[in-house]
Amino acid sequence: MVDQYVIAAALAGVAWGALAGLFVHRWWYRKRAATQQQTTLDTQNTVLAQAEERHAAEVRQHEQQARELHALVDTLRDDLAQQSVSADEAREALNALHLQKDEWLQQATRLSTEAGRLRHLSATFERWHEQMISLMAQNHDMHAKNNELSSIVRHVLIVSLNASIEAARAGAAGRGFSIVASEVRALAARSQELSKSYHDSLNRNDLITTATFQDIQAGGKMIAASLASVESLAGQIQSRLEQATT
Repeated sequence: MVDQYVIAAALAGVAWGALAGLFVHRWWYRKRAATQQQTTLDTQNTVLAQAEERHAAEVRQHEQQARELHALVDTLRDDLAQQSVSADEAREALNALHLQKDEWLQQATRLSTEAGRLRHLSATFERWHEQMISLMAQNHDMHAKNNELSSIVRHVLIVSLNASIEAARAGAAGRGFSIVASEVRALAARSQELSKSYHDSLNRNDLITTATFQDIQAGGKMIAASLASVESLAGQIQSRLEQATT
């Protein structure tokens, strides 16, 4: 009878030891999983913050360049209007060349100067045309980067949601990790809204860039036409002067 009690007690001790080992193993496995999830979330959070910072700086630089180019086009449009007035005045001077020879010489000099200015403006328009092409390419690149940022944000949202689920399964041991996962998920949601805002800003910049590009093209054509007109008038004045001196 005593032997049976001893055997039963031994079996009970072995059973309690096995249960304790199982409980410790499950606790260690959950703690290790929570630590791995925390490391993954910290890495994703760092990558997301760096991507947002680079993206915001590029968008600000892009918007500043678009505003500067738009202001330059406005200035050039005013100069072009002044050049058109000068061309009209030159045409009137051509009709009076037979009365005032000295004025012919002055107008010829003035037309030469204006032609030089128009050539300079034409070269400026060509340079701006190339810059606008580069800016439009940057717009396209910014769209691609913004799409990449949106993809990162969506991935972080999925990872944080999975982490919250694992933390809930871990019970009290995963409560702190659940709070961190919730904060990361909130940060990712704000980043998603910011990415949408960047997308809208890029669309507006596309409209401004396209309109400015069209203005530059139209202005370049007008300058080329004005330059041809001024050079034609200068040739006529030169011919009249040669006739007057013979």
